Amino acid sequence: MNNFSYHNPTNIVFGKDTISNLPNLIPSDKKIMMIYGGGSIKKNGVYEQVKTALNGRNIIEFSGIEPNPLYETCMEAVKQIKAEKVDFLLPVGGGSVIDGTKFIAAAACYQDGDPWDILTKGGNIIKTALPLGTVLTLPATGTEMNGNSVISRKSSDEKLAFYSPLVYPVFSILDPETIYSLPKNQLRNGIVDAFVHVMEQYATYSVESPLQDRQAEAIVNTLVEVSQRVVTQNNDYQACASFMWSATQALNGLINCGVVQDWATHMIGHELTAFFGLAHAESLAVVMPSLWKHQFDNKQGKLAQLAERVWGINVGSDHAKAEAAIDSTIEFFHSIGMPTSLKDYNVSETDIVKVVDRFEERQTVLGEHSNITYKEVEEILKGCL
Repeated sequence: MNNFSYHNPTNIVFGKDTISNLPNLIPSDKKIMMIYGGGSIKKNGVYEQVKTALNGRNIIEFSGIEPNPLYETCMEAVKQIKAEKVDFLLPVGGGSVIDGTKFIAAAACYQDGDPWDILTKGGNIIKTALPLGTVLTLPATGTEMNGNSVISRKSSDEKLAFYSPLVYPVFSILDPETIYSLPKNQLRNGIVDAFVHVMEQYATYSVESPLQDRQAEAIVNTLVEVSQRVVTQNNDYQACASFMWSATQALNGLINCGVVQDWATHMIGHELTAFFGLAHAESLAVVMPSLWKHQFDNKQGKLAQLAERVWGINVGSDHAKAEAAIDSTIEFFHSIGMPTSLKDYNVSETDIVKVVDRFEERQTVLGEHSNITYKEVEEILKGCL
């Protein structure tokens, strides 16, 4: 096991009717900006719950954060924050709303140049940020309990990520009932997103970390176990609760303690979203199986372990079990309605040149072995067709 340091400051408030706890979680002297997306929270009752809980508080609203939050939109929120002297942010929504708010929190305090530098520098230049708490309405990204954020820029077709310990939410409210009204494709996306987050931290190579391995396996086993109930019976509280907590656990820093991580699937997937508009989880489901096949020799041991401990495949060589793990993962994605080919999104071999060119231009090197250059990205993407 490798050395590690682990600290997570986010207070999780989990369960039914927990939105009513908001007055106890936000200091009464704060001017709050409530940030949300396209208005679905007004249809499912969450908006009213938040407003009722914060009745009498100094609160303004900012809406319109996109499913892949745009830099341009976030900067409009920053302008309003500065004009109205907001000092606490409350994103109410899924990962995109929370990610956008994290950038807003940092950008509102950034005075040393272009706020886009926060993204290009990976968050390293953030010195301070506004505090934020979250009300999660779509389990997927785990952003409710980490310092990560991903932002897109429409003007340049870019999608970049940053990390800073300064944008960890102070608290996150997780009420499983908030996801009852979500459409099947968003639930599907959330399950796949969480599944792939685990795999980026698991399907690499062994550093003898049996506890972390079994924690990771427990998360994906749970996701698989409840997936059909989640996507077909939206009001199954226990299934939704297990799904919501699994998605949070998938990326709150716990299972990556002391292990080797990959994240190549995410980096390639971000470009598919930036250029072709695939939802984040859709891009991951397309890329990961092809990347696993391309990097098969490097990942065989952990994929064979995945086959045994998650898919129940205990017969055959490690090579055969690893192949079966890939096939079983693809079958799982398909079972909840998730495509795994670029053809399903009308992206052709000619189109992927844009992505390859971007990796060549940036001279990016990916993977746990730092062996994936733009040439390998091209091979992986061709395997996605």
